[in-house]
Amino acid sequence: MATSKESGPGSSGAGPTSGGVTGRVLVVDDDPTVSEVVAGYLERAGFTVDRAVDGPSALEAAARCRPDLVVLDLMLPGMDGLEVCRRLRAGGAGVHTLPVVMLTARGDEEDRILGLEVGADDYVTKPFSPRELVLRVRSVLRRRSSTTPVDEPLLVVAGLAVDPAARRATRDGSELALTLREFDLLVYFLRHPGQVCDRERLMREVWGWEYGDLSTVTVHVRRLRSKIEQDPADPQLIRTVWGAGYRLETVPCPPGSAAGGARAEDGLA
Repeated sequence: MATSKESGPGSSGAGPTSGGVTGRVLVVDDDPTVSEVVAGYLERAGFTVDRAVDGPSALEAAARCRPDLVVLDLMLPGMDGLEVCRRLRAGGAGVHTLPVVMLTARGDEEDRILGLEVGADDYVTKPFSPRELVLRVRSVLRRRSSTTPVDEPLLVVAGLAVDPAARRATRDGSELALTLREFDLLVYFLRHPGQVCDRERLMREVWGWEYGDLSTVTVHVRRLRSKIEQDPADPQLIRTVWGAGYRLETVPCPPGSAAGGARAEDGLA
């Protein structure tokens, strides 16, 4: 089914509400009531909204409309939200980095973890407050649009080179396909080398949340390791400090070193 830009409840063409972050959002949900309510709140907050009701139409709309963010329901008919997110992440330039906020069922932790594993930047559990969803959307887009001084030098360590202003990262000269949160997380580690960063600190500084599900951080660290480490099962760059957090090593540790690898069973790896 083709997508269309539709007005949700209460849409009156009013300007953005407080928050200052706007853009184009693709809402993907097969429940017309949920889709209409979400679209209405986003439109009143100043966003332009497109809608899709299933996976194929969502992928078509993402390529055609070039949204700034996708709000994606996990439980879609046929092609589910996990597969849609997976295909977006495997897409071409301009699509594979598209921020995704996933809608999941309350208490279904496994689905939330799977959503983050395939590349979702954030999630909101159903039933949810539409206002909370708008805040989450703004939070993700605010980080994407945050300005970096153009004269900030490249961040370089152990074969990694990151240009924060251009939002470009390479490993041994090959460009890395990082999501929005993965990139921000890598930049934060590179700006704080040798420091132990616990998950609460990372959630506050990278996600901008004062509280939340700390497994979000765990999964993003795991995904980041899978893209920057020679052996993600035995990471030498982003090390786990047992019971404390993570530390970026300026000099990679020898492979197989005992302390702080990804096999730590302290809930941090």
